[in-house]
Amino acid sequence: MRTKRSRAAVVAAGVAGAAVLGGLVLGTTAQAEPGTTAALGLTPVLTANAKVPNVPVAHALSAELSEIAVAQGSNRLENGTPEVPYYGYDGNSANLLPAPGDVQSTAHNVEASKTEPDKNTYLRLTGQHGADPSYDYGTHFLFQGHEGGKPGYITRVNLDADAAHRVTLLATTDVAGKALPDFDGSTWDPWAQRLLFTAEAGANGGVWQATPDIASKVEDISTVLGRGGYEGIQNDSAGNLWLVEDVGGTTIPGRFTKLPNSFVYRFVPVDTADLTKGGKLQALQVISAGTGKPITFQPIDADHPDGNAFSQDTKDLHTYGNVFDTHWVTIHDTATDPSGVAFDANAAAKKAGATPFKRPENGQFRPGSDFREFYFDETGDTDARSVANAEYGGWGSVLKLTQTSATANNGKLTLFYKGDQVHTGFDNVAFLDHNHVAFVEDAGDTLHTQRNALDSGYLFDVWHNYADGQQPLRFLAEGRDPSATIDSGLGSISGSGFQNDGDNELTGIHVSDGDPSIRGILGARVPDAFNKNWRVFYTAQHGDNVTWEIVRSQTRR
Repeated sequence: MRTKRSRAAVVAAGVAGAAVLGGLVLGTTAQAEPGTTAALGLTPVLTANAKVPNVPVAHALSAELSEIAVAQGSNRLENGTPEVPYYGYDGNSANLLPAPGDVQSTAHNVEASKTEPDKNTYLRLTGQHGADPSYDYGTHFLFQGHEGGKPGYITRVNLDADAAHRVTLLATTDVAGKALPDFDGSTWDPWAQRLLFTAEAGANGGVWQATPDIASKVEDISTVLGRGGYEGIQNDSAGNLWLVEDVGGTTIPGRFTKLPNSFVYRFVPVDTADLTKGGKLQALQVISAGTGKPITFQPIDADHPDGNAFSQDTKDLHTYGNVFDTHWVTIHDTATDPSGVAFDANAAAKKAGATPFKRPENGQFRPGSDFREFYFDETGDTDARSVANAEYGGWGSVLKLTQTSATANNGKLTLFYKGDQVHTGFDNVAFLDHNHVAFVEDAGDTLHTQRNALDSGYLFDVWHNYADGQQPLRFLAEGRDPSATIDSGLGSISGSGFQNDGDNELTGIHVSDGDPSIRGILGARVPDAFNKNWRVFYTAQHGDNVTWEIVRSQTRR
């Protein structure tokens, strides 16, 4: 049986190689870039880390913060399988690093494929079990769905457990025995008492619900919520589900610009305690400030060789000060379509006249707003060559949707922040308190090379008008570990067929006190990040695939 230990001792013991990875990493104390807003008493990190060939670089955090590794890719699952033996590696090779003299080719991979524990969901639960029936697994857990491998799978990091019991494999198949897809987003639905996972796979994507214990019961509920490239997912105060879709549109030849092609959805269930009973799926529609008509998807055709990538409406959506009326339009209702057949949500949204965005990946309600303010990001084109970068959202953005209530059918949409080359590719989001929201970059290795800068995490003040040119506070400059540096070199060999990414993608930023009740849904209570029961997690994907907890540095209080 596990003996009781301090949280610090448990965390230190829980990760293989913690002596190397668990060290405290302090950021620079240099002055912030001009116009940067201060927040939460954090010292800004001056610059992003440069991408230098063959040179690893450590993460840099605000000097008041430190980070502790809670899991890493080479953690053996306590109940792993030949296909899924580790937290962040598939079982398609015995080598997690290239062996001396081994040569990468299209017919032979020198190392195992790496999965992506992309999104974190933290819960405090009792009565959870693992592979060892005699072991006490504690009460603090971090859940992930994994992208980028076959099969897809769900893991649970047992934060109170020792190394041998640190990570439990919850499922690789659904209740029908079908292999799980690669998962991206996740959340906990306290009404349904289920974890919800999203598969960002376009017409093959959707939503799966899962129980949180070992031998998880996983069900595909896409006949209700549709097939879509869903990523972000969370509840509102009425038990509705808000989903944010990431489906990159067609790239316009020669312009390095993608069509706006992704939608924001709201699902209104018939029974919040049982999502399988159906409901209405709605999509957000924005009304043009110029024409008074809905802004809708425009494909590339003879009359529109650029679709609507460079339309006045697209420009207006990415211009400070503009205010747009919004409506929710119903695109599917199980009451009128009880067929039980999965449908294409993206196609249905286009048909209903909903408004597409430039890869919106995640969103969250502002705590203390009574679920009246919803902030969501657009990743944009993540290419410095995009013709849309200057005025048409190529660098991405953060948009703010305001409604009189979470269930209102009408609202207002405004541009909160317009990205630039330094601040772009926003992916995951988390509020740290009532007024400060973190967005972290997933700019991609192409843009990393173009701008010679790796990803960063930024803290925004929701009261600030960023039209004045001020910039958010950089609290995290992502580094690149030795494994990712090696992978970057292997991936640069043309025609080698190397399968792993060469960066440490910054993802999974998550702030929660782990409350599994309705009071604990994101946005219901104002967080107090780094203090009391509120915990902050993120994942540096690829490379060593480390999931970190950010804490206050004891020496800087």
